[in-house]
Amino acid sequence: GWEPLPVQYADYTLWQRELLGDEDDSESVGASQVEFWRRELADIPDELTLPFDRSRPVVASYAGDVVEFAFDERVHRGVLGLARERGASVFMVMQAAVAALLSRLGAGEDIPIGSPVAGRLDEALDDLVGFFVNTLVLRTDVSGDPSFAELVERVRETDLRAFGAQDVPFERLVEVLNPVRSMGRHPLFQVALAFQNAPVSDLVMPGLEVEAGPGGTGAAKFDLSFNLAESFTGAGEPAGISGGIEFATDVFDRATIERMVGWLTRLLEEVLADPRQPVSRARILEDTELAQVLNGWNDTRQEVPGAVLPTLFEEQVARTPDAVAVVFEGVELSYREVNERANRLARLLIEGGAGPERFVAVALPRSAELVIALLAVLKTGAAYVPIDPDYPADRIAYILADADPMCVITVEGSGVELPAGTARIVLDGPATQEALDAQAPGDLADAERLVTLHADAAAYVIYTSGSTGRPKGVVVEHRGIVNRLLWMQDRFGLAADDRVLQKTPSGFDVSVWEFFWPLVVGAGLVVARPGGHRDPAYVAEVIAEQRVTTVHFVPSMLQVFLQEPA
Repeated sequence: GWEPLPVQYADYTLWQRELLGDEDDSESVGASQVEFWRRELADIPDELTLPFDRSRPVVASYAGDVVEFAFDERVHRGVLGLARERGASVFMVMQAAVAALLSRLGAGEDIPIGSPVAGRLDEALDDLVGFFVNTLVLRTDVSGDPSFAELVERVRETDLRAFGAQDVPFERLVEVLNPVRSMGRHPLFQVALAFQNAPVSDLVMPGLEVEAGPGGTGAAKFDLSFNLAESFTGAGEPAGISGGIEFATDVFDRATIERMVGWLTRLLEEVLADPRQPVSRARILEDTELAQVLNGWNDTRQEVPGAVLPTLFEEQVARTPDAVAVVFEGVELSYREVNERANRLARLLIEGGAGPERFVAVALPRSAELVIALLAVLKTGAAYVPIDPDYPADRIAYILADADPMCVITVEGSGVELPAGTARIVLDGPATQEALDAQAPGDLADAERLVTLHADAAAYVIYTSGSTGRPKGVVVEHRGIVNRLLWMQDRFGLAADDRVLQKTPSGFDVSVWEFFWPLVVGAGLVVARPGGHRDPAYVAEVIAEQRVTTVHFVPSMLQVFLQEPA
């Protein structure tokens, strides 16, 4: 007959309640374990960055699927051998492999993994029928580019600490640690690892036949759950490790998880063959995937003509001389007019010594004259240095001292404070106007320049903000900006009836493509009035009135613009 068990499940629940009820007593088991978890899980990541196929929904559906797999006896022997060598368990080796894989896939260096534990810590519970399983959060540190052997040792130390504090129910951990909660993800961890080390054949109950059920349940509590089990031959020899990866179909496609099985398999084979090599060097991609990364996605080479900006502009002038090139405050200038005015100014600059390896500062408010001045500097072979009239005087003085331009192009009443003694060309000054009128309007010949134009010459110098130190001048060659503009045209394709709004201050690099992209492909350039980029109503008005089709916004400005009633 059956004898009554000395301990009932109710006894266990009372014991656990007493344990956790003593948290206010700093010397109690419950308080010490809770304090351990506070330290152990401090600053744990809210969410792992996994290779999702789509964004996480606001509310998880918990729909799931499973991809089954098996590692052969050779891998099983390798895992067992490494576990014995490092004084670890097979579970610990597999945890290290899963953490290493996730880190390689972009999850970072701090990988929390949830794992169930049996919870039968007392012999009195061995024969008791009831649910004792708890979930532990096992944090894996992959920082510092460790070898796999070192990672296994880290996992061993972490897991042994955690196993010593497994009485605190996971639900209580969530309550105590109060992580950032979300209806779309599991708290504290989103990846689980379960290792079944009791074969189904050992689960014997009188009068019942016990067999393994289907692997998939159609549900997934976690983003990923690695469910593994060992098998052995009748002689007790390793026969393999099998299981499956259960995944949330909210965020993963089955094909991705099938590839993940391959990645984990290759990583295991690599690290077991040489546990002392850095995990970061273990190959995880199959040959076709590696070829796609190294060759397919990187096969982006494209021949770019060794052209310079003024040549591209002049070629466009020849194609559409009467088309509208620049619009400012209701005044339209044709490609021919802009080109001729730029040619006259370029010749004046060359007379003053402008050419390759020289810098010309341009301190003009946003206007048609600004566009013409930039083109003129480029036609000489010199590089332009934009000076925003809104810059403080000390920043302007610093840029001029650092760049040492041959002169500064400006206008009366620009508001720009130039240091005393700065050489300048005042565009609206009578003497300058007279000198410009005396210049020829046609395109410059190479013989007129100090040196022939070439793609490796500097086109412009834009200074960094200086937020982390002194501003630094970044020199960009013609080859680089031409490459950018031709890519933009190939990718986005401006047509002759397109119009680009130029509203970015000239001291920011976005202004470069705003100025020159339309002018090298025959589109129109609409120049916003000075300060207009700060006024959403004005921007909306200009876009509508001038039929602007292309405009650049930073996200914060775009949000304000979209809220504008116009």
